[in-house]
Amino acid sequence: MLGAQVTEAPAHVPKELVLDYPIKMGGLVDENPFLTTIPHIHRTMPPIFYSLDAYPGGTPAWIVRRVEDLEKIYFDTDNFSNKDFAPFAMLVGESWSSLPAETDPPMHGLYRKFVNPLFTPKEINKLDARIRLYAQEYCAAIKAKGSCEFVHDFAFEFPIKVFLELMGLPQSMVATFLEWEMDLLHTNDLGKIAASTRNVVTYLREQIAERKANPGSDLISYGVTAEIEGRPLTDDELVGFTFNLFIGGMDTVSTNMAWQFRHLATHPEDQAVLRANPDMILDAIEEMMRAYPAVTTFRTCKQEVTIAGVTFQPGDKVALATCLAGHDPDAYDDPDVVKLGRKSRYLSFGFGPHLCVGMHLARREMRIALEEFLKAIPPFRIQDGYVVKTHTGGILQPDKLPLVW
Repeated sequence: MLGAQVTEAPAHVPKELVLDYPIKMGGLVDENPFLTTIPHIHRTMPPIFYSLDAYPGGTPAWIVRRVEDLEKIYFDTDNFSNKDFAPFAMLVGESWSSLPAETDPPMHGLYRKFVNPLFTPKEINKLDARIRLYAQEYCAAIKAKGSCEFVHDFAFEFPIKVFLELMGLPQSMVATFLEWEMDLLHTNDLGKIAASTRNVVTYLREQIAERKANPGSDLISYGVTAEIEGRPLTDDELVGFTFNLFIGGMDTVSTNMAWQFRHLATHPEDQAVLRANPDMILDAIEEMMRAYPAVTTFRTCKQEVTIAGVTFQPGDKVALATCLAGHDPDAYDDPDVVKLGRKSRYLSFGFGPHLCVGMHLARREMRIALEEFLKAIPPFRIQDGYVVKTHTGGILQPDKLPLVW
């Protein structure tokens, strides 16, 4: 049962592989895990190990830390399922799945074909002016204040603005969506997660009903008017599609921006390089995506399979921790060092058939945010004496980032 405490591993898990995974669900720590905990895991732990509390709700999962092994699992849809990798629908007693994220072949291919046209570079180009305007408005307000708490003053609200634009929802919903987002993704309290899930799904169902009556040009309208194999989407499919947009369209972009600005605030030499060479910003974002990958997703083993000498059994949960992958010493030279000119493949947007469908939009938002902030705001640093805390779990995220200049 989700959330039930497990005190020992199943019989097929070797005892020597049962280890404490220090990146705890719902934790809040003083250190930067990318500088401390994650390098320690790579130095001291086996390539694949088992934790009794690594899955949402504090239940067991395998932890895979090497890029080579993670890529195999990302590609292996025969042995590993995406179904129900997050507990949201289960917590509220419903049957929808985040679409296409929590689906398997062959339906996954059909859903991706349905979603892909929304997020091509050509479509994202149409949003460029609006995204830049939102970024400029936030930067102007921050400059007028003379300082900011970047996570909540910019990193969270800016992507929500873009999301609301895409979904055809009122901009007045920013604060409400931010509250729901916090309770969905940044707590280990299953009651709070369930309550927030209900709030989001209830609101989305209301919007779906409205678009069925009065379709427009937004993404919800696209969902209610589109077809898959000649039929309209079911109610469960529409909820799963819009819920997936809610999760993916906001929090991961916010988190990545927070890490990027934390890096630049603590590495003035890198900040100076990008101010002097704005054409390097896009490549710099790519390197910081490798160095500060925040998201862990999960798979469920469908049938017995062995990877790197470890045998998984049906029902086993497997954590695909991109935060570990980005610092794999077998995959990258000096993995714990950010090198702005480095060009390397990374797993921060996933890999294989489940490569993030919204990655072009995410890159655009992050690039424009950094371009406009560096134009508007003088060289910035973290407020003197402030210790930045980090939320740990499925998403690693700076809690607050007070910037001064």
